[in-house]
Amino acid sequence: MGKASALPKDVLVNMPASLPTPRDDGGCNHLVGLSLPNINLQSAPSGVVNLANKTGWVVIYCYPMTGKPGQLIPNGWADIPGAAGCTPQSCSFRDRHGSLVALGAQVFGMSTQSTDDQIEVVDRLKLPYNLLSDSALLFAHALGLPVFEVEGMRLLKRVTLVVKDGRIKKYFYPVFPPDQNVDEVLSWLHLHLPNTD
Repeated sequence: MGKASALPKDVLVNMPASLPTPRDDGGCNHLVGLSLPNINLQSAPSGVVNLANKTGWVVIYCYPMTGKPGQLIPNGWADIPGAAGCTPQSCSFRDRHGSLVALGAQVFGMSTQSTDDQIEVVDRLKLPYNLLSDSALLFAHALGLPVFEVEGMRLLKRVTLVVKDGRIKKYFYPVFPPDQNVDEVLSWLHLHLPNTD
């Protein structure tokens, strides 16, 4: 592997061109109907969240890692199917957050990054929802979420869960392109919630 490079600022907010499309490897086929594990997760900007205790609709988008200006990224990151695009995805959920809340849905992002890294992202991107750190992969392993490894880091593959009263009703996997995932979620909710037009 070559030397890691700094992440250009424009890649943080724009989807890189010609990203490889991830394939459906069946890694999420078992998820519908599962209950969320009773696990406390550190939350950014503060506090602890246990998703199993959340009532109503909850949307959890799991992503590999967000970068920041000047930060080194793994060599060939944009060549890994499904890896790049975490910041554009987070920004799209930020921009459509009001629409999700209007449907009664709570939104959380989740990665294996540290809470300190996530606090920086919440502040820089002005996210109106919390990011959760599954740094020990306890949540991921309990549900059997797909992961991958790069440069010694174990990261979540990109998957979005739609949950009702602690039970998974729908998953989106693979998620591509990441910045359009929120529209898929909204379309599904409109179809499956009563009294939405």
